[in-house]
Amino acid sequence: MRTKAIAGAIGAIVTIALLAWVLKDVSFPEIWRSARQAHWGYLAGAVILATSSFVIRVPRWRILLHNDDGTTIPPGPLWHAIAIGFMANNLIPFRAGEVLRAVAISRLATPGIARALSSLVAERLFDGMTIIALLFVGLLTAGIPATATINGLDVRTLAARLAIAPAVLLVLCAIALIVPEVAKRMVRSVVPSAAVAERLCQLIDGVRAGLSALTSPSRALSAAGWSIIHWVVNALSFYLAFQAFGITVGFGGALLMQSLLVVLIAVPSTPGYFGVFETAIKAVLIVFGVDANTAVAYGLTYHLSTFVPITLLGLWSLSRTPITIRAPGLGAGATQ
Repeated sequence: MRTKAIAGAIGAIVTIALLAWVLKDVSFPEIWRSARQAHWGYLAGAVILATSSFVIRVPRWRILLHNDDGTTIPPGPLWHAIAIGFMANNLIPFRAGEVLRAVAISRLATPGIARALSSLVAERLFDGMTIIALLFVGLLTAGIPATATINGLDVRTLAARLAIAPAVLLVLCAIALIVPEVAKRMVRSVVPSAAVAERLCQLIDGVRAGLSALTSPSRALSAAGWSIIHWVVNALSFYLAFQAFGITVGFGGALLMQSLLVVLIAVPSTPGYFGVFETAIKAVLIVFGVDANTAVAYGLTYHLSTFVPITLLGLWSLSRTPITIRAPGLGAGATQ
């Protein structure tokens, strides 16, 4: 409990600090005016795309996770577990949604919790590699203005130099998957802390265990393909919302913003990623010359409007599954 209390305090501090930066030097009447003038047709389309991206996770998870007897899990239980997990991440601290997702699918179908958790490790791997690849595309195609600078640094030049980083990360991921022992020797020789190095080595083993269900290259390629579709659709949601606010940033900018958002979500924060979400959006949009009021109006409106559907869908799925959430312990149990 003490560890959870410390983690919760850190998350609250981070959220407050980020929200303070987001709301710095902005006019609340201007934010409200910008939000009211947004094109609600485009915004509704963005919300539909964002919500449909959760549905796209179903066929990918169906590839990564089977019942203990090897049979395929129907789409219905997979969807309910996904909706419950993301609803929980929006409402419950400590990112409990992933654990609840594993518990939910183990109650709705017959994979063990260990198998379900391993499949989520594999899913995160596909997400990570896809985001890295799309970050590379975004850095090269975003069309960052030549006048954009950060602390005197030319952002466009910096982005071009940074574009090599995703390619290097993809190569390192491939090494870790294809020749894990070589990767672990590299980690132990490069990382100065033995404890950190061992944890990274355990992560490599965990990822490979999570991928053990992929017995053929075709299944791996199918999972990768669904990952690309998922994240491209999600980025299209950001891009369509640009149109709602009259923001003239291209699809490459949406890819760049999405990648930064995924990275920042890893930072401890309160449920729903408030503060983190808006920080990523404001940081990217001001680089493209969007004024702070419009950027914050976009971030808050998009976040709130996409927060509601998956939360309601998750609560509905929870009502249809044999699970209860125990708030005090943040645990889950079976209903009778």
